[in-house]
Amino acid sequence: MVDGLDNVVFVTEARPEDGSLDLLGLYDGVAITERGQYGFGELPDRIILYREPLADVSEDLDDLKDQIHITLVHEIAHFYGIDDDELHRLGWA
Repeated sequence: MVDGLDNVVFVTEARPEDGSLDLLGLYDGVAITERGQYGFGELPDRIILYREPLADVSEDLDDLKDQIHITLVHEIAHFYGIDDDELHRLGWA
């Protein structure tokens, strides 16, 4: 478990809504750095992993595991308010 990662669900879907293979994952929610009042009754944020794009960029099972790990770190970082530029700088893009 990741400290402070509350009210988040992890789901998988075949592909993004547009059907592309370009997006490996998505954080669907409001980063904790941007939340005003947040409390009882909010639907959970979602971190979505897209199965087909992840499989498409992976050469084998070990590569798939690595891609899933990188994608999860990337999307969890968005929950904490870390943007894509910072993730690229840190090597998690």
